[in-house]
Amino acid sequence: MKEVSLHILDLIENSVAAGARRIDIVIAEDHTADRLRLVVRDDGRGMPPGLAKAATDPFTTTRSTRKVGMGIPLLAAAAEQAGGRFSLWSKPGRGTRVAAEFQLSHIDRAPLGRIDQTLATAAVLHPEVDLRFRHRVAARYYRIHTGPLDRSRGPAATARRIAAKVAAGRQRLHSLA
Repeated sequence: MKEVSLHILDLIENSVAAGARRIDIVIAEDHTADRLRLVVRDDGRGMPPGLAKAATDPFTTTRSTRKVGMGIPLLAAAAEQAGGRFSLWSKPGRGTRVAAEFQLSHIDRAPLGRIDQTLATAAVLHPEVDLRFRHRVAARYYRIHTGPLDRSRGPAATARRIAAKVAAGRQRLHSLA
């Protein structure tokens, strides 16, 4: 995938398919250590140990519509290709945690991309999910919690509100740099 935000969207969809009601997403940029870390944690069904261990194999999938699952293997490969690492923890009944770390300055690291569109899409498609996002750079951060968003005005208004919150958060992060 060309952007980290598309990996996030894929992980959100996996979480929703696993029955998650809450999804926490953290992006942490550490310019001193030259690292970008992504963590997505959910409260879904979780995976049995064998499935969790095989999740980075593209021929391992729980879908019945096709015999390959490329999302997690592509994220793992992207992290490793960009001088980082990948980990997945899952336990039945407890949920799943996926972490990917990238060398921030690596030439092969995909850009973060349109996280505003990713969060807006997820919030509009899955209003039943409590989506919590946090983006941290050094000691500064912003966060978005889609749970209390007023969705009564429709999907377009919800998407605009999330996009505005991301833009304001990014502006705060970069204006203080």
